[in-house]
Amino acid sequence: MARTARTNTPKVFAPADLGPLTLKNRIIKAATFEGVMPGGQVTDELIAFHRRVAAGGAAMTTVAYLAVSPEGRTDRHCLQLNEEALPGLRRLTDAVHAEGAAVAAQIGHAGPVANARSNGVPSVSASGGFTPLGNRLRAVDGTGIERITDDYRRAAELAVQAGFDSIEVHVGHNYLLSAFLSPKLNRRRDAFGGTVENRARFARQVLRAVRQAAGTRVAVTAKLNMADGVPGGLWLEDSLEVAALFESDGVLDAIELTGGSSLANPMYLFRGEAPLREFGATLPAPVRMGFKVIGSRFMRTYPFEEAFFLPYARQFLAALSVPLILLGGITELGTIEAALSEGFAFVAMARALLRQPDLVAQMEAGTSTASLCIHCNKCMPTIYSGTRCVLVNEPA
Repeated sequence: MARTARTNTPKVFAPADLGPLTLKNRIIKAATFEGVMPGGQVTDELIAFHRRVAAGGAAMTTVAYLAVSPEGRTDRHCLQLNEEALPGLRRLTDAVHAEGAAVAAQIGHAGPVANARSNGVPSVSASGGFTPLGNRLRAVDGTGIERITDDYRRAAELAVQAGFDSIEVHVGHNYLLSAFLSPKLNRRRDAFGGTVENRARFARQVLRAVRQAAGTRVAVTAKLNMADGVPGGLWLEDSLEVAALFESDGVLDAIELTGGSSLANPMYLFRGEAPLREFGATLPAPVRMGFKVIGSRFMRTYPFEEAFFLPYARQFLAALSVPLILLGGITELGTIEAALSEGFAFVAMARALLRQPDLVAQMEAGTSTASLCIHCNKCMPTIYSGTRCVLVNEPA
């Protein structure tokens, strides 16, 4: 059901409800892999990362990315949400709560994006084949789908035990659930392939399982691709249908709208300069040589525009009633105010808060109306050594 026109503009810094939660404002720190979890451990650096964002005024910070299965890690340094991680994650949620903010756990399965060599287990996807970088993929079978669904359920239970206020299920960027949605990556002929309803079946059963495990006191959201940015991939017509199916199930408190493919077109999500030289320098020597040949095709350059996903997101706003979270190049207070006036429930910020973790507090105090982020994207390669803005210690 489409929403009715908004008659009043919500205040950016007024409390707002996200399902059972009341957040102190409408600005959420989007999930950005923190890169400070060697061996998949919760570290003091990870806790400090989110404490800074919480102290800086964001209503909620999102921990990324917590894998639900061993083969679902992006690599061996990705944190898996299991019993061993609970004490550290409880320290993290307590630290965020002490700063007056809420905290979300982004959970998911990397699927074809996973580094099989680093994880020591094969990578799986909706269908078999090879990634653009030459990694082999195995098609997950029906037994695997049921096992992974149970992994999501268990991860949600553990997230609640760890003290998270919200659970974000990753259904974007060609991670496993997103790969099932993609006509390019999903060539199955069973109940999980073919029509949009079939391709969405896995994600829907996962979302229902997570909602059941989370209970009624924790918010549940989905991060959904609007478009993969890859020829033959998921596009607006199908993703609108997927979102409507999600809404009809009645298990989500909000949908965060995203796009792009970590597998084949990551810059579709980031926009701005493509840090080819810096990213190439992080790769092992043999891979680095190949990256010099295909790097510009893998990391394309897209001009940066403020709120670059807004034209796509408006299609969802017109078609749905479930609360929507706008993501994508939001750096200015005026953009946030305009998005809320159109009917978006919240906005999510990432690079802007890497540059200035206290930007929200500055905006609320009236000392700043825009981020200092210049969209150079040199933060992207730092995911291997601690995600950060490389300009923080340089003159503004």
